[in-house]
Amino acid sequence: MERLNSKLYMENCLIMQENEKLRKKAQLLNQENQALLSQLKQRLTLGDQNVNNATSSFTDLNLSTTTSKHGSSTSRK
Repeated sequence: MERLNSKLYMENCLIMQENEKLRKKAQLLNQENQALLSQLKQRLTLGDQNVNNATSSFTDLNLSTTTSKHGSSTSRK
């Protein structure tokens, strides 16, 4: 019985060591995941800003085109 307990104790110790290794690995993977998620959010934010800037430019072009059309039609009246 004592030999069985010793064997089970050793197996338990090995399992706990393996669990600790896996826990550390999971923590590192979580940190890497958070860093990648942060980078993705930054890129998406920059992409949204670029899209907004491009949309503003197009809007400005449309406004200037519309204004020049209205300006010329107003001068005809």
